[in-house]
Amino acid sequence: MRHTLPIAPQFYVTAPQPCPYLEARMERKLFTALQGDNAEQLNNSLSQQGFRRSQNVLYRPSCADCSACLSARIDVGAFRPTRSQKRAMKRNDFLSRRATSPWATEDQFALFRRYLDSRHADGGMADMDVFEFAAMIEETPIRSRVVEYADKKTGDLIGVSLTDVLEDGLSMVYSFYAPDMPQNSLGTFMILDHIDIAREAGLPYIYLGYWVPGSPKMGYKAKFSGLEVYSGGEWQPMNDPSAFDMAQHPTQTDPIAEQVANIQLPDKRAKKF
Repeated sequence: MRHTLPIAPQFYVTAPQPCPYLEARMERKLFTALQGDNAEQLNNSLSQQGFRRSQNVLYRPSCADCSACLSARIDVGAFRPTRSQKRAMKRNDFLSRRATSPWATEDQFALFRRYLDSRHADGGMADMDVFEFAAMIEETPIRSRVVEYADKKTGDLIGVSLTDVLEDGLSMVYSFYAPDMPQNSLGTFMILDHIDIAREAGLPYIYLGYWVPGSPKMGYKAKFSGLEVYSGGEWQPMNDPSAFDMAQHPTQTDPIAEQVANIQLPDKRAKKF
């Protein structure tokens, strides 16, 4: 099934499959290829409209009976850490940060496998092999970084985030970490550290992927102050999670053709710097 805007790119819709976040639901995605000279501009523009990147594809949930998956980002200027978040930063003082070009390593893959086997053994990525992992890390047509967190004393790799650098922030494409250190709240720590990176770089947002009301897997994102979600064609402060419960109702879903027609594309004539 294909839908085309008057100008490139072309948008496609995936076949329905079981939703990984809400029981008895089916998901489908609206997606387009990320390629060519304007890939950077397209990624910036669509990321600001709730899309996410996976290798050379940009996608956004477009389910027939539900619109619960809401793209989420943290307003760095509005963020204030909680006491537990401050403790998470202190507990991980033993880690050093290193940002590199997007290149996969054996240590990364070993940590990735440990993380999946412990946390997401039945997920869609459970069978990913080393070649597919390398493609996930390395196949990027835009400015991306691998942010590694290692033990300062031993050098052991503890956490990794594949991060895109956007014109208005950092997008945490995929993160994984040592699964046997739950007391360290490593996932929370890595987000907090990315907030520091963005603040130092003068970037206003941290893009976190999707927040889903009613999904325990996504509940942790609501714990960050300054969180915004993309709903109704605009970014809105997520002050009350329950205010978005109606997003699970089928009447909240626009037809595919209408969704595509409302996508704002970057102006190819814009001057590149």
